[in-house]
Amino acid sequence: MDSNLGYLRESLSNHIDKHKICQSMYHKLETNQYKDEDEFVRDLDENETSILNLILQYELDYAKNEQDDKRVEQLNGVFELLI
Repeated sequence: MDSNLGYLRESLSNHIDKHKICQSMYHKLETNQYKDEDEFVRDLDENETSILNLILQYELDYAKNEQDDKRVEQLNGVFELLI
């Protein structure tokens, strides 16, 4: 699995109990063999894209506050594809 997708999967796991859409996206990551984050983002529907955008904003802010530059870099790779 692409490292950006690995970080994304971990971030989604923080939200799967609260949002069914996060469960759906997490399941996609677990069951499909995406070659990279671009392929994953193209497979999302409009609702998933909107929720993922919000989740990533939260996760990026958290990573920045924790000064986890590697996590910021990896998640930002996915976030940039959404906008």
